[in-house]
Amino acid sequence: MNQPVIITGPPGAGKSSTARALAEIINGEVIDTDLLIEEACGKKISEIFTDDGESYFREQEEEAVTRALTSESHRRKIISLGGGAILSKRTQERLRESGGSIIFLNVSIAHAAPRIGFNRDRPLLVDNPRAKWVALMKERLPIYQSMANFIIDTDGKSAREVATEISKAV
Repeated sequence: MNQPVIITGPPGAGKSSTARALAEIINGEVIDTDLLIEEACGKKISEIFTDDGESYFREQEEEAVTRALTSESHRRKIISLGGGAILSKRTQERLRESGGSIIFLNVSIAHAAPRIGFNRDRPLLVDNPRAKWVALMKERLPIYQSMANFIIDTDGKSAREVATEISKAV
């Protein structure tokens, strides 16, 4: 039972905080693919988008997901994906082949907005962030749903409550 727990969902779903809470509950190790990208590139995600473009970022994201899935760990891996990681067909295949539990954290815009504050560190949400978030979800929701082994609605729940639900499911 050392298959990874893979957490996905849109901006504001609570992926990072849920991953940390789950790691405490199951004594797991969190691997955040956004942090892997920032470490590999030596700059923030928002800077990567600005300096190098989204396609370069997506290439780095594919590589980060592969590193996360193949990294050695003595504890159960909890992989927190960036919201758009599931857009890549290559990443989708790798996630399915990993044997891990893919958890989709679903959230409404009403609950996502205060969590992320629609700030400039989220490059895909600048310029009318609410409309962009809704458009992202319209595009991504079918993919999130098709990839998921478990779907958890995070509206009105703390990261710890969501992590507890996940710990019972996996």
